[in-house]
Amino acid sequence: MSIDSRPPAPSPSPALFSTARRAPRAPARFAALATLLAIVAGCERPEPRAASSPAPSSAFVEAGGAFPDAWPFGADGSPVTAAGGMVATTDEYASRVGVDILARGGNAVDAAVATGLALAVVNPEAGNLGGGGFLMVRLADGSVHALDHREKAPIAATRDMYLDEDGNVTDRSVVGHLAAGVPGTVAGLWEAHQRFGSLEWADLVEPSIRLANGFEVTTRLVSTLEAAQQGIRAFPASARIFLPGNEVPQIGDTFSQPDLATVLARLRDQGPDDFYRGETAALIAAEMERGGGIITLEDLARYEAVWRDPVAFVYRGHTVHSMPPPSSGGVTMAAIANQVEHWDLAALGWNGPDAIHVMAEAFRRAYADRNEYLADPDVVEMPLAELTSREYAEARAATISMERATPSDQIRPGVEAFLDESHTTHYSVVDGDGNAVAVTTSVNSWYGSKVVVEGAGFFLNNTMDDFSAKPGTPNQFGLVQGERNAVASEKRMLSAMSPTIVEDPAGGLFLVSGTPGGATIITTVLQTIFNVVDHGMNVVQAVHAPRVHHQHLPDAIVFEHGGLPEATVRALEARGHAVRERERGPPDAYFTGGMSGDVQLIMVMPDGTLSGWSDPRRGGFAVGYPQ
Repeated sequence: MSIDSRPPAPSPSPALFSTARRAPRAPARFAALATLLAIVAGCERPEPRAASSPAPSSAFVEAGGAFPDAWPFGADGSPVTAAGGMVATTDEYASRVGVDILARGGNAVDAAVATGLALAVVNPEAGNLGGGGFLMVRLADGSVHALDHREKAPIAATRDMYLDEDGNVTDRSVVGHLAAGVPGTVAGLWEAHQRFGSLEWADLVEPSIRLANGFEVTTRLVSTLEAAQQGIRAFPASARIFLPGNEVPQIGDTFSQPDLATVLARLRDQGPDDFYRGETAALIAAEMERGGGIITLEDLARYEAVWRDPVAFVYRGHTVHSMPPPSSGGVTMAAIANQVEHWDLAALGWNGPDAIHVMAEAFRRAYADRNEYLADPDVVEMPLAELTSREYAEARAATISMERATPSDQIRPGVEAFLDESHTTHYSVVDGDGNAVAVTTSVNSWYGSKVVVEGAGFFLNNTMDDFSAKPGTPNQFGLVQGERNAVASEKRMLSAMSPTIVEDPAGGLFLVSGTPGGATIITTVLQTIFNVVDHGMNVVQAVHAPRVHHQHLPDAIVFEHGGLPEATVRALEARGHAVRERERGPPDAYFTGGMSGDVQLIMVMPDGTLSGWSDPRRGGFAVGYPQ
């Protein structure tokens, strides 16, 4: 079902410009990623086209906007600019692979496919062959398409498979062979290429094979392996590859993955048939049998990626396109934005107590509905039209008091009539013709289930934890979800992944965005849009800005470490909000990790040039392609 909520468009927001050219501030742990890394032999390195001169300050700065003094990322950096295309990812190697495809005449889909396969090599904690995700395409003709290649539960999956004999949730949905759903990434990339690609498939796979034969170890790879090494050590095949010599590789080492290179070579030559029916499929099935998992050859052979109708909604004249269920992103963003639009966020002031209060109240109401109603559309009926309607948002917004927070235990799913019926990565690509692709893909936790397929060299996901292992009980991201998202055979688990494409009030391509971050994905992407549309930020500021989050339960506003002044925290607490600062540490739990998300943002400027930025929180890299 197409969901399209389009009120009359208000006047466009002021024009947005890049800031003066001063390097953004960044924590020491990201400093090494600022140096250029040598790409493996055979991958070309077209340089980004720099702006000819510093642009005026953005509307945000001109209005006196500033980030907190303790915040590590500045508001005064200059975006990457280009005229012929752009790729923004969490990894420089992958970004340069994508730009190289554009330079060879490939379109945005070609570049996205090659970039995704490169991330499967250089970003094993999240980029993947053993996971799944969602892909949004907006063609230059304005048509928008949504591809679901989310994992599915194996045929043998059962509702209570993760409960012990006393009915308590175990860790089997998080670690080990039973945590894995049937992977969809390979099917998704192939399907996108078959429908919209222009270059030969083999040409798109070849760069990832070269990378798998050896690339220089980066700061990010070392930091994630250090955080996840205890779990990886529990599985010998995983440790043998990713902890060579029983140690985390050192920055500057050459890291080779010969098993993965062999799998990619078969993928180049045979397409997805090898992965789902051939030798790689046999390796996956053998790994499952060896470790007590339940994915079979039949599961793999039956997997298909699915084209779905995108969610479309209008926020202050800008049309936002995002994924429908089993992604919860588009529906939940629409529900939030439709509520927030009742207030003038710009007048409330960026990240002041009033603005954060309004966002948090809208967040909690939308997440209450998300967690109750949304699930696999092929299995469960959902009130999507109601949840995304202006009328429903108006009723929800009317319950928001500016004086006091509403306790989450008083917020119930609101579509009463319906009740009677029944680690991740993102990359954004734009080509010179105006085609745009946004892809969010995941193995769920960092390094997924921690299980590497013996002989294949890639990690399997742990996305089975995205089901409600026991409805009403939190998953690893603290989400308390309902019966509709319970485990069932061949069902797709609910996701927060939200690859998003935004059009300006005239209907032209404006923003391409997305992020990892579990349950925080939806609020992070939406705040990026608010930052641009409401607060006049450029791409650097919109990405660097501190983020807040609320997901109904646990009942707390969570903010990034150092992201809110003490006075703002106290003002929110005075209204009845519980406010929690993220702790420094591995981002594996709801209140830890310090930072939130890894946004890859591309904006089309008024003159048609591209302005992009990659989140410094994980050391990403945006590359522009000059004509």
